[in-house]
Amino acid sequence: MTRFPKPYADTVAKLRVPFGFLMVAAFLWFSKPAMVSLWYGLPVSLAGLLLRAWAAGHLEKNRQLAVSGPYRYVRNPLYVGTLLTAAGFAIASRQWWLGVLFAAVFLLVYLPVIELEEEHLRKLFPSYEVYCERVPMLVPRLPKDGAERRFQWPLYRRNEEYNALLGFLAGVGVLLWKALR
Repeated sequence: MTRFPKPYADTVAKLRVPFGFLMVAAFLWFSKPAMVSLWYGLPVSLAGLLLRAWAAGHLEKNRQLAVSGPYRYVRNPLYVGTLLTAAGFAIASRQWWLGVLFAAVFLLVYLPVIELEEEHLRKLFPSYEVYCERVPMLVPRLPKDGAERRFQWPLYRRNEEYNALLGFLAGVGVLLWKALR
């Protein structure tokens, strides 16, 4: 069941990266961090970054259905990690409306993209439907069962998740610079 028309979802999927750059530009320009807002916001962002890293170490895109690591708890841990990272940066920015903007972009851009990706996974992996019945889309839940596989650094590197780390460090650097000036 899709909630978004396919042409809309296809369009926003193509615009996801440009939207991301616009969000980063808005964040960099309008944030007004203080040391206390960094103290509260950066741990939330770091938790999102760590979730993304954990997920990347279990993901073999289009080769094998990821069901271990964070994929035991939630079907889309990379997106949950992105949401947490953005929420933490919004807290650190001390601009409530940036949080609202991030939430709107998540709802209008990322949810349709998630639907497209899940449609693709249903075609690629016949067992995906059974997995969906056990594991929620975005709100984690403790698993009843499931095989556990170890985190793999080669997958982390292949999925280029280190780019998220570099972006996080750049964001922290800008926030610290703005808070200290």
